[in-house]
Amino acid sequence: MEFTINQIAQLLNGRVEGDGSHKINRLEKIQEGKPGGISFLSNLKYEPYLYTTRSSAVIVSADFQPSKPLFSTLIRVEDAYLGFTQLLESVEKLSKPTFYGVEEPAYMDASSNMGTGGYRGAFSYIGKNCLIGDRVQIHPHVYIGDGVTIGNDCVIHPGAKIMRRCRIGNYCEIHPGAVIGSDGFGFAPQPDGRYKNIPQLGNVWLEDHVSIGANTTIDCATMGSTHIGKGVKIDNLVQVAHNVHIGENTVIASQSGISGSAEIGKNCVLAGKSSIVGHIKLADNTTVGGNTGIMKSITKPGQTLLGYIGMEMKDFLKSYAVFKKLPDLQNKLTELEKKQ
Repeated sequence: MEFTINQIAQLLNGRVEGDGSHKINRLEKIQEGKPGGISFLSNLKYEPYLYTTRSSAVIVSADFQPSKPLFSTLIRVEDAYLGFTQLLESVEKLSKPTFYGVEEPAYMDASSNMGTGGYRGAFSYIGKNCLIGDRVQIHPHVYIGDGVTIGNDCVIHPGAKIMRRCRIGNYCEIHPGAVIGSDGFGFAPQPDGRYKNIPQLGNVWLEDHVSIGANTTIDCATMGSTHIGKGVKIDNLVQVAHNVHIGENTVIASQSGISGSAEIGKNCVLAGKSSIVGHIKLADNTTVGGNTGIMKSITKPGQTLLGYIGMEMKDFLKSYAVFKKLPDLQNKLTELEKKQ
């Protein structure tokens, strides 16, 4: 595929600064740019590369002002990151292979129904009494258990498993190896020291526009639903335990874990390796830093929490400033003890 800079600018509602007639045939990182490529500059940490890149075009925000001469033509848009994302989406639509029809062998029980315009890949399995919407892509080696419902325009990538009675909304994407509706970790201690399995009879409910990363697991509820709200984006290798509720438009990064019956608010951010204990609530718009553990409910919205045991960011930074000084304080204390 090849387009002129002017054509790309028109797609992004951008303004060209330089020669817009150059042809673009690939997307490139700004630090690796070569003629014929297009890059973007959003994080000013990468600004030095703008003056050395050989990309034919660079997408920048409208208010950005370069401080040195440039090789590249600029495309000015309202937000460079969002503009480049829009370009990626357009390229994906043009280059993405089209899947439709039924490959063999693929199995769907006679009691189940799938809408029009869909795709069933080889070795996929659809159990009894399933209801699947229009234009759904079910890739090879996908397992869909009995009684599952899936809305329109969903993509279930190879090797994903959706267990019995789970509900998937519209425009959801479940990446390879994800497991939706695995049994929750429920065991009752017995007088003799053994643990008795507690049946997990609930399901998982994903609302619309949810994305689940590769090899992420979401446990079914003991009763009711483990609920993932509209627009939630979950990265690879995340564990969501039974009866958890995650509010809409929350994002969760890789290797995070959420224990049973925790309630995560709307528009929250959980950075990598963060952990949430069970049966607590996290207020809306809370940001949990990487490797941070949340041990109690957070009721004040909009906080940023850091530390092994999550603290409000200002308190954590004050404590950390003291922590760094502990060796010096210890030496001073030792000197004072010697003088006594």
